[in-house]
Amino acid sequence: MEFPSKLVENAVNEMSQLPGIGKRTALRLVLHLLKQPKEQTELLSSAMTTMRNDIQYCKECNTISDAEICEICSSTSRDKTIICVVEDVRDVMAIENTGMYKGVYHVLGGKISPIEGIGPSQLKITSLVEKVKEGQINEIIFALSSTMEGDTTNFYIFRQIKEYGVKTSTIARGIAVGDELEYADEVTLGRSLLNRIPFEGSIKQ
Repeated sequence: MEFPSKLVENAVNEMSQLPGIGKRTALRLVLHLLKQPKEQTELLSSAMTTMRNDIQYCKECNTISDAEICEICSSTSRDKTIICVVEDVRDVMAIENTGMYKGVYHVLGGKISPIEGIGPSQLKITSLVEKVKEGQINEIIFALSSTMEGDTTNFYIFRQIKEYGVKTSTIARGIAVGDELEYADEVTLGRSLLNRIPFEGSIKQ
C-alpha cells in the first residue's frame, strides 16, 4: 500500500495493530480523523493516554477500575458471599448487562492453556483460593467459556477449593459448547446464571 505521507503511513501502521483492524480499515480511520477538527483528535489522544496511565486493577476482584476498589466490590448492595469467576473484564461487562447477578466477581486474567504456555501460576487463582480459605464465601460460580481451556480451568480451581466445603456451581449450558461468554445474548446469559447447576454435576465422567 502506497502512502502520500510518511506521517499518515506511521499512523496507519499503529492503528492497524489494534485487533480486527487491517491496513485498509486503519487508513479509513486515519483519513476520517484528518477530516475532523483538530480538537477532536486531541481529545481522543488525551483520553487514550489518560486511560493507559491512570487505569487501575481492583484489589478485590482484579477487574479494571478508576480506583483501588471497583464500584461493584465497594457497593453495599452486592452479596460479597457469592463470587462469579470469569476470564476477563469483558465477561464482567456481559454479565452486568443482564442485570440478573447481584454478587461480586473474580477476574482470572485468562484460562489455563498449555498450548499457549499459560499455566495456573500465571492466573489470579491463588488469591481466589485465599478468599475461600477465609471462610466468608458461600458460593463460587464458574462462568468461564465452555471450551476445553475453560473446563480445564474450572476443574483445576474446583480441586483447589473442594476441601473447604464451599458450594460450587457453573452457568447452565444455555451457552453453547465452545462459545465465548462475551458473545452470548443477554437473555441467554442471564438465564444461564439463574439456572446454574452444581459444578460436580457438570463434570464429565
